[in-house]
Amino acid sequence: MQRRHLLQSLAALPLLNAGQLFAAPAAQSRLLFVFLRGAYDAANLLVPTSSDFYYASRPDIAVPRPGADLNSAIALNADWGLHPALRDTVYPLFQKGEVSFIPFAGTDDVSRSHFETQDSIELGQPLTGPKNYRSGFMNRLASVINGAEPMAFTDSLPLVMQGSVQVPNTALKSLAKPAVDPRQTAIIAAMYKGTELSGRVTDGFAVRDEVARELSTEMMAASRGAINAKGFELEAQRIARLMKERYNLGFVDVGGWDTHVNQGGASGYLASRLEELGRGLATFAQEMGPAWRNTTVVVASEFGRTFRQNGNRGTDHGHGSVYWVLGGGLHGGKIAGEQQKVEQATLFQNRDYPVLNEYRAVMGGLFARQFGLSSKQLDQVFAGVKPLDIRLV
Repeated sequence: MQRRHLLQSLAALPLLNAGQLFAAPAAQSRLLFVFLRGAYDAANLLVPTSSDFYYASRPDIAVPRPGADLNSAIALNADWGLHPALRDTVYPLFQKGEVSFIPFAGTDDVSRSHFETQDSIELGQPLTGPKNYRSGFMNRLASVINGAEPMAFTDSLPLVMQGSVQVPNTALKSLAKPAVDPRQTAIIAAMYKGTELSGRVTDGFAVRDEVARELSTEMMAASRGAINAKGFELEAQRIARLMKERYNLGFVDVGGWDTHVNQGGASGYLASRLEELGRGLATFAQEMGPAWRNTTVVVASEFGRTFRQNGNRGTDHGHGSVYWVLGGGLHGGKIAGEQQKVEQATLFQNRDYPVLNEYRAVMGGLFARQFGLSSKQLDQVFAGVKPLDIRLV
């Protein structure tokens, strides 16, 4: 157990399989996948403002139609509005064409189980048949990209990054308190000395120390109050500093999206979470500087939530969701993918958004454009899936 934990948690330099066919470098392209664990309520993020059914279904938590009030939805087009908590962060990026939203997105998994669906998405494998829990889709993506430098910005190596490519991980929100101090580092290194794992363990500690050194100046500034150290915003800034210099495939997860009770509408719990997320994404874009032009950020969750509010002024586990795509070179500023009217007749099982844009097809289309992947390489990432080209990248 101890050795397996070390291999998952220690940062190790990426090693690629010999003989692998790689995609050509794509102008220093970078990808950050932001996973909202807990299933955020997409219908209050991208508000179907033209739907009377939405307002009838959510008498206590609906976001008001666009208007002069700053607590009303921000009109994106005739049918959709954006939650007002993102007015000063994500909306300006949308206006510049650097953000798009994909409604009716998600997986065909209908279990409505957080853990099962999170695993299903991270694996990116067919829903039927045996599962390989040592093969996440971002690891497979790293295996077909020339010069891939993946990093998981998490406490332990997530399922999505597990596989044949050795991927480092580090939790940037807790850099000030490393899990393993210098004395323990020396003991662990001695344990593996002379074994086939010795190099990986040594490299892992080296990468961890390198990350800490690179961010030491910023950490000192934060301790003096120069930087807002709350939540995702600071973590996103740290991620950007590492990705613009070295890592081109990143993963981070953000929790706290399971809103069964007192979710709120234009204000309240969900609004506060969206505001924090928006600040983080805007900070990431700014911190990337010129590298933002070649960077894509995908924000996704395991599933959506019930379209109708429940008896506790919240929402329950649903199905279809809304994905966000951000990037400095994006052909954005639009609502993308297959869509349909939002009304009772179009609900999935009379309760949820349907999935019209299957996430592996959506991601495959993005990967094909951003990294120049061939159909054979895409099939290695998402076996048997036909990519959906929504022409955002």
